[in-house]
Amino acid sequence: MPDTIEEIDVRKIPPHKKHATIFDTYDALDVGASFIIINDHDPKPLGYQMAAMHGEDNFSWDYLEKGPKIWKVHIGKIDE
Repeated sequence: MPDTIEEIDVRKIPPHKKHATIFDTYDALDVGASFIIINDHDPKPLGYQMAAMHGEDNFSWDYLEKGPKIWKVHIGKIDE
């Protein structure tokens, strides 16, 4: 993982813009790049939605922190 990586605190984003912001960030990544999301609940449904949109093998999803108050997930683009 690079020394500096973008973190998106989705707790600060209006609910109707959260997923779109994350998808736009992912779409803008080069293959091999990544970012971290910070949330106040388990974003597992987002992971399912990303798998449906991009294919399970085209992105990485690694929990860095699993609650109970903060969840951090490292998301990377493996392929397009």
